[in-house]
Amino acid sequence: MILLTIPYGFFQCTKKLFLGKKANKVQLKEFVRKNAANSLSVANMVMGMTSILCSLNGHQYAACWLVLIGYLLDLADGAVARRLDACSALGAKLDDFADFTTFGIATSLLLKTRGLMDNILCLCYVMAVFIRLCFFSSGIPFMYRGLPCIYSSAILACVSLLSGGNTLVLRVTALAMILFMVNQGFYPHDRVLESQAWKKVVYAGGVAMVFCSSFPPACVYYLLWSVSYILFPTALWSCKV
Repeated sequence: MILLTIPYGFFQCTKKLFLGKKANKVQLKEFVRKNAANSLSVANMVMGMTSILCSLNGHQYAACWLVLIGYLLDLADGAVARRLDACSALGAKLDDFADFTTFGIATSLLLKTRGLMDNILCLCYVMAVFIRLCFFSSGIPFMYRGLPCIYSSAILACVSLLSGGNTLVLRVTALAMILFMVNQGFYPHDRVLESQAWKKVVYAGGVAMVFCSSFPPACVYYLLWSVSYILFPTALWSCKV
């Protein structure tokens, strides 16, 4: 009788291959966990850059909707980072760059600069966003000074869509948003995706509006959502989980 023996080295190679695949899966999961929120920030920045291109080419409708999509992405990235315990210095920088691109430069171009005063207003809006992002930390956990720029951006985009891009209405709205952003009033940090269940429903409604609704109802929805943050920040957007 002939005995067939399998070399010991074969078992070693198989074991290494199996463990290597297992280790690669673990590394891949860890990579995804650490970069899920960063991916949302990068997507927000892409929305902002695309909105800028749309504005420069006269596609105002698309530019506004891209800003609103960036609004949803920005609300999600911080909550996802905290939920996955993946907060990092890189993530914070990416979030600021994305916010400045989408809610600063891209939003300012929605104002349709047609003359010197419009150009000055556009510059003032961008500077207000810059100041808001750089200098308005309150020192109190989950509290900000000044209206977060994502809400002023959402309001401007909705007003632009609902008014058909009326220049006078946009100018007045932009001036009001600049004042809200640079004031010293306190606003709570809106941790939408990790807060009360009804807030998640509100957020899910916002996502559904992007894909399943015609623009007037969706714009009214976003407008009410953002204005409620200005009028009743403590009552409606409490930081208590």
